[in-house]
Amino acid sequence: MSKSKPGPVVACHCSQCRRQTGLYYASCDVSLDSLTIEGKSSIRWYRSSETAERGFCANCGSALFWQRKGSPEVSVMAGAFNLPSGLSFGYHIYCADKGDFYEINDGAPQYAKGV
Repeated sequence: MSKSKPGPVVACHCSQCRRQTGLYYASCDVSLDSLTIEGKSSIRWYRSSETAERGFCANCGSALFWQRKGSPEVSVMAGAFNLPSGLSFGYHIYCADKGDFYEINDGAPQYAKGV
């Protein structure tokens, strides 16, 4: 899927990501130049805010991407990579907005807002 090594997996706990995924959004940044998408004709995009859009599979509904407007990178859901993925966990963002039904106890850095 990516010709270069993706960045670390970031867990976003903001309310929008929680509502889309049911827990938190775990993704890693990939350069658009190095990204190859299998089944590209099945990807649909929608504007989820003034500054970003999300991509999903039109066949199964799986959430796959998040991209900030004008960014040269796209965040790819960590679960979309084939195994072994070679990914490593990085940190948590928007922890101030996390759900009240789970704890973050994996030892990774936590930020109240984005970084």
